[in-house]
Amino acid sequence: ERTFTATDDCGNSSSATQTITVVDTTGPELFIPPSYEADCGDELLLLDALASDACGLALVTVEESYDYTCANGYVLTRTFTAVDACFNETVGTQTITVTDTTAPEFDSLPEDYSASCSDDLVLTVPTATDNCGEAMVTVETDTISGGCPSTYTLVRTFTADDGCGNTTSATQTIQVSDTEAPEFTFVPEDQLIECNISLDGTMATAVDNCGEVTVTVEEIYEQGDCGGAYVITRTFTATDACGNSSSAVQTVTQQDTTAPTLEIAEDATVECDEDLPAPSYTANDACGA
Repeated sequence: ERTFTATDDCGNSSSATQTITVVDTTGPELFIPPSYEADCGDELLLLDALASDACGLALVTVEESYDYTCANGYVLTRTFTAVDACFNETVGTQTITVTDTTAPEFDSLPEDYSASCSDDLVLTVPTATDNCGEAMVTVETDTISGGCPSTYTLVRTFTADDGCGNTTSATQTIQVSDTEAPEFTFVPEDQLIECNISLDGTMATAVDNCGEVTVTVEEIYEQGDCGGAYVITRTFTATDACGNSSSAVQTVTQQDTTAPTLEIAEDATVECDEDLPAPSYTANDACGA
C-alpha cells in the first residue's frame, strides 16, 4: 500500500492510498534431460531435472512409471514437476526406451553320440543365460527312421528364448543302431535214436536285445552205412528285425541196431518117402526191407 499526503504551506493536508498487489502466476521454467534409447544390458543414466523461477526458488520432484513391452523391454517415463513457492507448477517428461536385441547364449551343449538300441539314452537338456534376464530352453525331438525298427536317428533341437523374441538354436544328433545278433536260450541236444523212432522236431528258442526274433530250421539228411541209418543236421537260425542273425546246430544220428523179426513154420516129421514141406517164413524189419 502506498499512502500519498499532500500538505500546503498552512499545514492543510489530504491523503490518498494506492494498493499494488504483487502476484506470482507464472510456473517455473523446467529443464529436463533428453529422452533416449538404451539396451537392457546398459546401465541407465538417470539425470535430475533443473528448474528456475522468476520470483524465487522452485522444488523439483520426479515420478517414474514402467510400461513393459516384453520380459526385458520397457518404456520408462520420468515425469518431473517443478513447484514454486506459490504452488505454480510446470510438468515435463523424459522417455527412456529400453530394448532387448541380444539373443541368449547356451552355457553348454550335449554332444552328438551313437548308442545301441538296448542302451538307455541320455537326454540332457542344456541351460542358457541372457544378458538381461532369464532364458527358457525348449526341446523339439525329430525321429528319423532307419532301415529297420530298431535303427533310427534322433535330432534334438534346442531353442533358448529370452522372452523378447530373441532366440538361439542348436541341435544334437543321436544315432541309434542294432548290431547285436539274437542269443539262443535253448538248443535241442544232439541225439542218437533208432530208425523206428520219429524225429521230435523240437525248435530252438532265442531272444534279442531290441525286439522280436524269428527262429527257422533247416534239416539236411545224409544216408548212413545202411538203409535205416541217417545223420540229420538241423541248423537253427535266429534273426532279428534288423537282419542280425546267429546259428546253432543239432545233430540227430538215426541208427539201425535192431534185428529183423523172423517167423518160420513149425517143426515137422515126415516119412522118408514123402516130400519135404515147402519153406514157410515171415520176416519184418523196423527200419526197412
